[in-house]
Amino acid sequence: MAHSGKLLFELFVMFAGAKLLAEIFERLRQPTVIGEIIAGMLLGPSLLNLVHPDEFNLGVAEVGAILLLFVVGLETKPRDLMKVGGTATLVATSGVAVPFILGFLYMQAIHHSLVESIFVGAAMVATSVGITARVLADLGALQTRAARVILAAAVLDDILGMIVLAVVSSLSTGKIHYASLITVSVEAVLFSLLVIVLGPRVVGRAGPVIAKVRMQNAAFILSIILCLGLSLAFVYIGMAAIIGAFLAGLALAEYSEAWKLQENAHPIYEFLAPFFFVMLGVQIEIKSLGAPGLLPIIGVVSVLAIISKMIGCGLGAAGLGWKDALRVGIGMVPRGEVGLIVAAVGLNLHTISDAIYAVVLFMSMITTLFAPPALRLVLRRAPGKAI
Repeated sequence: MAHSGKLLFELFVMFAGAKLLAEIFERLRQPTVIGEIIAGMLLGPSLLNLVHPDEFNLGVAEVGAILLLFVVGLETKPRDLMKVGGTATLVATSGVAVPFILGFLYMQAIHHSLVESIFVGAAMVATSVGITARVLADLGALQTRAARVILAAAVLDDILGMIVLAVVSSLSTGKIHYASLITVSVEAVLFSLLVIVLGPRVVGRAGPVIAKVRMQNAAFILSIILCLGLSLAFVYIGMAAIIGAFLAGLALAEYSEAWKLQENAHPIYEFLAPFFFVMLGVQIEIKSLGAPGLLPIIGVVSVLAIISKMIGCGLGAAGLGWKDALRVGIGMVPRGEVGLIVAAVGLNLHTISDAIYAVVLFMSMITTLFAPPALRLVLRRAPGKAI
C-alpha cells in the first residue's frame, strides 16, 4: 500500500503540476511544453524533491513519448513525406555533420580527451522530434511543408545519430564492430522504408478483417497493438522506440479519419504525453552548475548546438526558400531526451566525467527550451496547409 501510495502521489503531482504550468504558459502565449518541462525541474530532486527519475516514472515517460509520436504519425500522410524525401536527406546529413564537427573541435580546443570530445559531438548530433512535434501540433502546423521536412529528416537523423553513437560506444571499448554497425544501419533503413511504402497497403487490406471483429473500438485497439509492436521492433534493432511509433502512425494515417483513430487516441495522449516532458525537467541537475569553470563550457556548447543545427539543417533545406529553411533549422534544434540518452551511455561506459555529463545535460535542456518559442515565432503566420 505504501508503495502504491508513492507511485500515485508522484503521478498526481507530475500531471497536476504539468497542467498547471501549461495553463500559465498558454495564458502567457508561450509553448505549453516549456511549462511542462519547468514543472519537472520544480518537482525534481534539484528543488522540491517530490519526484524522482526511477524506473517506473521513466517507463511512463517513455510510453508518453511513444503515444506522442504515434499521434503525430497519424496526422502525417506517407506520400507527403515521400515528396520531401530528397530535401529531408540533405537536412539530416548536414544536420549531423556540422554539429558533430563543431562540438568535437571545440572540446579538442579546450584540451579534453578524444573520447569525451567525440561524445560531446555525438550528443550535439541528436534531434528530439518529440519536442518539435508537440509544438507543431499545438500550432496546427503539422501539414506545412517545413513540418513534413522536419519529421522526415528527424527519422533519418535518428538513424544517423544512433549509428554515430554506436561508433562512439565502440571507440570507448577500443574497437569498432563494423559488422554489427552495418547490420543495424541496413536494418533501420530497410525497416523504415518498408513501413512507409508498404504499411498503408497492408493496413488497407486488413480493413475487412477489422470490420468483422466484434469488440468495441477494434480499429483503435489494433492500432495501439501495431504502435507498441513497431516500437518494440525498433528497440530490438538498436533504434529509438519513438521512431517505430511514428512509423506505425504513418502506416495508419490514410485510415485515421475513417476509423476515428485520432479521436480515440487524443484522450490517452493528453494524459500520457505530459509525463514525458515533466521527466525531461526532473532529470536536470541544477546543483551541478556549481562546478568550477563549467558555466562557460555549457554556454559555448549550447550556442554551438543551436547555431550548428540552424546552419546545417537550414543549408540542407535552402531549396525551400529562406523562411522554410529557418523553420526547419529551428525545428531540428532540440536535443531533449535523445541528448540525455547519449550522455547516459557515456557515463555508464565510464568514458566521460560527471562534468562533461553535466555539459551535455544542460545543452540538451537549453536547446529544448530554446526551440519551442523560436519555432512558434517563425511559424505563427503559417497556415494549416503546405506553405
